[in-house]
Amino acid sequence: MTEKKEKTEDIKIDESLYSRQLYVMGEEAMKRLTSNHVLLIGLNGVGVELAKNIILAGVKSVTLWDDKNVEISDLGSQFYFKVEDVGKNRAKTSLTKLKELNEYVDVQLSTKEINQEFVQEFQVVVCCGILSLEELLRVSDLCHEENVKFISCDTRGIYINLFCDFGTDFTIYDANGEPDLTTMITSITKANPGVVTNTMEARHGFEDGDWVEFSEVGGMTELNGTKRQIKYMNPYEFSIGDTSDLSEYKLEGSGGYATQTKVPFKVSYKSLRQALDEPEFNITDWFRMDRPKDMLLTWKAFYQYLKDNKLPKPHNVEAYEAVLKIAKEINISQEGNDKLHVENVDEKLVQEFVYTSMGAINPLTAALGGIVGQEVMKACTGKFTPLNQFLFVEFPEALPKDFLELPAEEFEPENSRYDSYIAIFGKTIQNKVRNLKYFLVGAGAIGCEMLKNWAMIGLGSGEKGQIYVTDMDTIERSNLNRQFLFRDYDINQLKDATAAKASKEMNQELKIKTFSNRVGKETENIYTAEFYENLDGVCNALDNIQARTYIDQNCVFYGKSLLESGTLGTKGNTQVIAPHLTECYSDSRDPPEKGIPQCTLHNFPNKIDHTIQWARDKFGGLFSNLPNNIQNFIKKESFIKDLKKQPAGVIVETLTNLKIHLIDEKPNDFNDCVVWARNLFQELYYNNIAQLLFVYPKNAKDTQGNKFWSGQKRAPDPIVFDIEEEDHINFVYATSNLRAMIFNIDTVSDIEVVKKLVTQVKVEEFVPKEGVKIKVDEKDEDEEEEIDDDEKIIDELIVSLPKQEELKNLQVMPQKFEKDDDSNFHIDFITACSNLRAINYKIPTATRLKTKGIAGKIIPALATTTASVAGFVVLELYKLVQEKPVESYRNTFMNLALPYFGFSEPIPPKTEKYLENGEETWTIWDNILLENGQNLTLKDFHEHFLQKYKYDTKMMSHDGIMLYNGYIQKPDETKIIDLFEENFGPIEKHQKYLTVTVTCLDQNNKIVNTPTIKIKIRN
Repeated sequence: MTEKKEKTEDIKIDESLYSRQLYVMGEEAMKRLTSNHVLLIGLNGVGVELAKNIILAGVKSVTLWDDKNVEISDLGSQFYFKVEDVGKNRAKTSLTKLKELNEYVDVQLSTKEINQEFVQEFQVVVCCGILSLEELLRVSDLCHEENVKFISCDTRGIYINLFCDFGTDFTIYDANGEPDLTTMITSITKANPGVVTNTMEARHGFEDGDWVEFSEVGGMTELNGTKRQIKYMNPYEFSIGDTSDLSEYKLEGSGGYATQTKVPFKVSYKSLRQALDEPEFNITDWFRMDRPKDMLLTWKAFYQYLKDNKLPKPHNVEAYEAVLKIAKEINISQEGNDKLHVENVDEKLVQEFVYTSMGAINPLTAALGGIVGQEVMKACTGKFTPLNQFLFVEFPEALPKDFLELPAEEFEPENSRYDSYIAIFGKTIQNKVRNLKYFLVGAGAIGCEMLKNWAMIGLGSGEKGQIYVTDMDTIERSNLNRQFLFRDYDINQLKDATAAKASKEMNQELKIKTFSNRVGKETENIYTAEFYENLDGVCNALDNIQARTYIDQNCVFYGKSLLESGTLGTKGNTQVIAPHLTECYSDSRDPPEKGIPQCTLHNFPNKIDHTIQWARDKFGGLFSNLPNNIQNFIKKESFIKDLKKQPAGVIVETLTNLKIHLIDEKPNDFNDCVVWARNLFQELYYNNIAQLLFVYPKNAKDTQGNKFWSGQKRAPDPIVFDIEEEDHINFVYATSNLRAMIFNIDTVSDIEVVKKLVTQVKVEEFVPKEGVKIKVDEKDEDEEEEIDDDEKIIDELIVSLPKQEELKNLQVMPQKFEKDDDSNFHIDFITACSNLRAINYKIPTATRLKTKGIAGKIIPALATTTASVAGFVVLELYKLVQEKPVESYRNTFMNLALPYFGFSEPIPPKTEKYLENGEETWTIWDNILLENGQNLTLKDFHEHFLQKYKYDTKMMSHDGIMLYNGYIQKPDETKIIDLFEENFGPIEKHQKYLTVTVTCLDQNNKIVNTPTIKIKIRN
């Protein structure tokens, strides 16, 4: 087994492909992943989902093994099968498509006997959908004996079954994948145990049993560089064992840091044979902690039934009675074993299980395939905590109302690709799904998974069905790692069109229309009232809050359901939003991200995030904003006139920069660019730091007499340029090339050339300035430099600038920040720029990959999480079709790293009260519709409310603009539509409704809130 694994130090990771996954897994775990060989037994729906996920993830090889042939019902979940493949071998049919997913993964077939010798070739073996318990036990025993990780998984109807055995000596390197926390220390007691107190500005965030490493500790210096296991005391204190023989702690400089560190540990797992008698369960429903025992019993009885019988047809009463009898016999045999025995066999569970067992539906195979894919990655890498050991999940709330009483004919197979769905949901519901009209916003990772699911369930494939999808983005190489509908040859193509074409290949019956644009105010002439009113629902596959909120508002306005989901590395969530039943997306979104204080960025950074943001800002100022100003000065005749509308300080700064870069330091060749880059290094990392220390020396005191440089204010040191230091020369290399690109000068890719040029640059000696004021606190007022005789200075600067006609041939190319182009020097500059700043302040530097992630605000992503999230979302769609009550829906919260799965009932919408023929309530989903809006006057509006609700309308507004104030004017014959055009301009031809909010008084002169008022102005 081990001889097939490569030495991880020899493995190179393609960052352009795996970048988003690297931010989750880390480089070392990725190297371990890419050296593992996986055997996949069973290419059913779960099998192909798993294969897709681990191939995209980048294991070394995947070997496919399957002795079964394609059946028509397989087409409902195995997305690489077509009708013409029926009767062909499942593994062989899947091979070509799977090989296309990742050029770095060796995908092959095998028909070898599964024996001890064969199993030894792999690090992980996975059995998917194997219906023989004896065969599962045999393979499990082989793997356990050879210390090969073993996984078995299956879906039957609306039930999921997963088991993991990673051997008796498995190493976990990182249990949760969370970033290591760091806390700033203010004291450490010399005692047994020693107590560490951190700054009161933030909680330490550590947990009992964590390990921390110490650095920069004053006085008790023996701790520096050592690791200690902690005991949690409170959010601001923890103990670290005996410190009585150490030196006294002294609060010096930062006070010291304690940084969480991951310590590998060993775990042991039972074989499947052992675990069936002594099971360990993962709980998904904390209100029914014994439920896994019911599930295990049902699966055991089902496997035993299949020893002598075929897979039962839907609603087969005889099969149900037989399985129930077996379950009761097994339960009797398990009396005395509290881990297995149940008080009463759940007959309803057994009946629903057997009735639906023929069905394998893509929402569940996708969800399970994602979960299993992550378990395989854990098995290969030791990254994250493996499942311990059984996982059972069920979704009986998705079944049709009165499922057990419905006639068997409703669920009989039709020899079609949808037979699995008919077996579970029935023909009526499946026909509704096929005739749905749905709008998918976004065709990225979740969008691709969603379209695949929709292709499998047949959404939009019926006579009245239709899928609409839009995404204005084009495909990039980094997308290929998780957006599995795209290939290398699709790069630079539109995402929505490419995804639509690929999903239609999976199910040619689909009807899809693509728009390739952004959904927003600017496209409301396309996504009109008629467009939304014609829909059955909307599904978001977006990665930004602004777009999600806009779609959410439209769904509320038009009364449409919304399926919402998102991922962040191993974490995923889903939210079903049903009209009048649940709150909307905007009711529970996350708070905005906190920014970094400007004084921290400019003078007092203490984290690498601070220096990266500072470097990102420098990039924007030097290579985007500055050249944009130059370009506008050259091309825009009104530039000076427009500039003069700004404050004097801004005008002088802008004009001074123009003079510097168009006259004083305008580069003529690459050597000039190197000179400028070297001088910029001197300014940023020596002169500015020396000036700061001149104003606030290291022994400076604040106004209270305390040390100025203490706590989060880290005293910096200037950096002397050294050509042999990597970050030094990398800064000059990237900066000079960016400067050259801006002024259309040929770049130089050979860093040795830059080294030779930079040695010839002479730098002026720094002389500190007197009277410089530096902002040390956000509460301090910004110091604006006073400019004497500013008009004269501005006029002189304008005169000094070249005439626009003299610059007409000058080509300036501002740089728009692009994180994923490794040849454009953008990330190279920010990495070097940030790391040098970090060195100034003695902050640990960051790798290029980490810098890229923070500067580019890259969202860590995995194909596994995406697949699971999409599967759970589509299952909710089946509930929406059935118009289920709110208690049937489930929002999902999961973290595959832990692993954790939580399913909760959606929160109902907040209610308000108002009077309409008595006391009534309303929610955000309600509105008051007024017809004939084209001619509706203020007087008509006022009288309508007075007569129907006995409300006196006092104020009317739209989008924060007051249209009518009843306190100072009477309602007259002014048309409301005229008020809109007067305040907002001509009404677009596509606009069907006007909306207003009103303030009313009831008969007791109390203010009353009402729903949104919709005024219909067109049919």
